[in-house]
Amino acid sequence: MFSSKDYSKMTLDELVSEEKRMKSQKTLIALIVGLIVGIAVWSATHKWGAFFTFGLLILPLVIGSTYSKTLKAIEAEISRRDVID
Repeated sequence: MFSSKDYSKMTLDELVSEEKRMKSQKTLIALIVGLIVGIAVWSATHKWGAFFTFGLLILPLVIGSTYSKTLKAIEAEISRRDVID
C-alpha cells in the first residue's frame, strides 16, 4: 500500500505532488479502517471469537500508523527544503 521512497532525492515538485496524492487517499484509508473496525465489532457481537476480533483491531492501527508516518516524512522534507531555500 505504501512504498518506501527516499524523499530526500525527490524534487520539490515531486514532493508536493506526493503530498497531494497522500492527502487525497485520506478518505479511502478512513473507509478501509472503518470497515475493518466494523467487521471486528460485528465479529465480537456474533461470537466469532476474541482472537479474530483482536487480530482485526491491530490491522487499522498498522495502516493508520504507516499512513501517518509517510505523510509526516513528506511534510518534514518539504518544510526542510522551504527553510533552506
